[in-house]
Amino acid sequence: MADEARSRLGRGLAALIGDVGDESAALERTRSQKRVPIEFLKPNARNPRRHFAETELDELAASIRERGIIQPILVRTVRGAMDQYEIVAGERRWRAAQRAGLHDVPVVLLEVDDREALELAIIENVQRADLNALEEAGGYQALADEFKYGQDDIAKIVGKSRSHVANTLRLLKLPEGVQDFIRAGKISAGHARALIGQPNPEELAQAIVAQGLSVRQAEAVVQERAASAGKTAARRARGAKDADTIALEKRLSDALGLAVTIAHRGNGGEMKIRYKTLEQLDAVIRRIERD
Repeated sequence: MADEARSRLGRGLAALIGDVGDESAALERTRSQKRVPIEFLKPNARNPRRHFAETELDELAASIRERGIIQPILVRTVRGAMDQYEIVAGERRWRAAQRAGLHDVPVVLLEVDDREALELAIIENVQRADLNALEEAGGYQALADEFKYGQDDIAKIVGKSRSHVANTLRLLKLPEGVQDFIRAGKISAGHARALIGQPNPEELAQAIVAQGLSVRQAEAVVQERAASAGKTAARRARGAKDADTIALEKRLSDALGLAVTIAHRGNGGEMKIRYKTLEQLDAVIRRIERD
């Protein structure tokens, strides 16, 4: 039964409110659809969408005043309450309808449990690209934490690849300062993914915003810094020599009058003599041949 529900939900909202051209589904939708006073609805506290842009709500409200609500709001009954419905999908339409001054709104009543309600909320928002990347990640994490869904299950439900789900979830590991940039729309999910695992993600995020870098440019900066850090680490590793080696380098440098470095590798290693002129090189060769 659970697998059947997942399959049905995985096809998206059309599976519940009728596919275009499916007459029987359309008839069922008509039967279940009705209009209710707008104050009978309340938002779902577990809706993954947290941010509602004022300008977008105003634009949608203007459209609703002109054409009404085209797609009904999906709701479920509130246990133990008369004439109360919890929004499953369509909170943005409900908020805009209030701004438009509507007294009632079209709804489709669903019989769904908490798990299905959360799935549907995520599906609608993801399919409409209404969520920012962090809200999307939070919805996926809720499915994983509350209902023990694996990444493959989540990917099947929302119609995304497993790698997309995994990369989106990784955004939750970024520092709060970087997450604030994502919420504010200052950096995209692509920018943010480039910062995951970096030692100074907030500094990099600030640089991306200040310089207006594209995702590719941000990735190039991250790679360049990583390469530079690797070279620095290698130099430090080479510099971590014991006292005897350092003393020997000084002794040889003093004897030759040239810079000498020694690098041990197991039982062997290498010794480098740096010269600046050909005359210095000739002098070293004569000393070696004479000895």
